[in-house]
Amino acid sequence: MTRPHLPPRRAVRARTIWIAGLAAAVLPVTGCGAEVDTADKSGKPATVTVSNCGKNITYTRPKRAVAYDVSGAEKMFALGLGDRMRGYVMNKLGDPSIAGSPWRADYKKTDRLGSERITREIVVDAKADWVLAGWNSGFGEDRGITPALLKKVGIASYVHTETCWDYGDKTTDVPPLQALYTDLRAIGRIFGVTPRADRLVADLKRRVAALKKTWPKNGDPARVFVYDSGTDQPFTAGRHAAPNDIIAAAGGRNVLDDLDKGWTTVGWEPVATAKPEVIVVVDYAGQSAEQKIKYLKSLPAIKSVPAVRNNRFHVISYGDAVSGPRNVKGAEDLGRYLRSVGR
Repeated sequence: MTRPHLPPRRAVRARTIWIAGLAAAVLPVTGCGAEVDTADKSGKPATVTVSNCGKNITYTRPKRAVAYDVSGAEKMFALGLGDRMRGYVMNKLGDPSIAGSPWRADYKKTDRLGSERITREIVVDAKADWVLAGWNSGFGEDRGITPALLKKVGIASYVHTETCWDYGDKTTDVPPLQALYTDLRAIGRIFGVTPRADRLVADLKRRVAALKKTWPKNGDPARVFVYDSGTDQPFTAGRHAAPNDIIAAAGGRNVLDDLDKGWTTVGWEPVATAKPEVIVVVDYAGQSAEQKIKYLKSLPAIKSVPAVRNNRFHVISYGDAVSGPRNVKGAEDLGRYLRSVGR
């Protein structure tokens, strides 16, 4: 995921950390037809250097990868890398996204290592050699699991590019969809499936280009607000979160696209002032989309905004809303909705 909204859980007791020499050799297998090169001509394990959050990092081809949340798992599955994974960790609130995923079969075949937050303990116990997660959405100083800490115990990592704006020297600022393409290509290089990654990115870009051709020829983009959760303060998406680009690709404009945040909270006043024409409701376990819409309709602070007044709510799956290959489907679905209401 790459968002930090899931409820905090009790801390896991620290234990002595397993530090083993991680095997450098890589299994000569393929992931769902993805051809994998495993060694260079000298017979040494294959290595590749890619840029992640502004730093060049050299990786040995992983064979026991762990991915966190829908974002990590589905970037791996979309590249045919399920059999290169030791497993995935996902908060149980994301379970409906698994049920609606085009990679349901991959989820079933891949070990689920945890149903809450990812922890260093889970990763070490799994004898992982590579971890994929976002900054402050998986990785975090307060969570005791960071790329630097994992490196100390011989585990490599990759940080979702969408979250790089808030990580390290904070100089990497890539729009969410471009960040998705960057990740797919980088992961493809790390695992030796570059041709598949290139084909996937090309297809996603083609679909976005086709979607843009459906935009209305006249008028300003539809004003859209993203509602994830929250009562006193709504939890929503700023310009660094995937919905910002999902909305833009659909032909709308995130009313909080000037907010220099990813997933974050705001007050109701700026939402009311922005007068959204459509409210996108993020759906996951714990509270139904119908319950969220009912609450929004009952809220005095926004009762006069066009979206509420005209009953224009669009439900999007959590799996489509967080950084991952389903972002384009999320944009296509929203685009169809906007066209259906004349926007």
